[in-house]
Amino acid sequence: MLSVFSDEHFMKEAFKEAQKAFDEDEVPVGAVIVCDNKIIARAHNMTERLNDVTAHAEMLAVTSATDFLGGKYLNECTLYVTLEPCVMCAGALYWTQLKKVVYGAADKKRGFSSISSTILHPKTEIVRGLLANECSKIVIDFFAKKRG
Repeated sequence: MLSVFSDEHFMKEAFKEAQKAFDEDEVPVGAVIVCDNKIIARAHNMTERLNDVTAHAEMLAVTSATDFLGGKYLNECTLYVTLEPCVMCAGALYWTQLKKVVYGAADKKRGFSSISSTILHPKTEIVRGLLANECSKIVIDFFAKKRG
């Protein structure tokens, strides 16, 4: 049985955001930020809609979460994101001092770990590969549809 407060539960919520992005013809990446077992921010890629290359799911979720909390640090929060954050997002996540980052699919071309895992704050716990198959499949399907 799925616990309401499990990493898997929250990743499934992030996946719902990725599905919204897919439906809006955006690269299907979704993110949620959780604090005290409560989702305080939800976002998905909006680079096309906003005509902004920085409008990645993680960046939008961070802005929403810091606004919700009224401060720039997320050191008691966990980010769940369907795709490994890029270097830009990982750099921003460093400054938030996130407690934990959980991502689904690895991004071998643009993921931060291809450069260095130390891009994230040293106190940030990293969990890799949660629901990786589902998270990877939606991205693969998206780009196959684009080529098709």
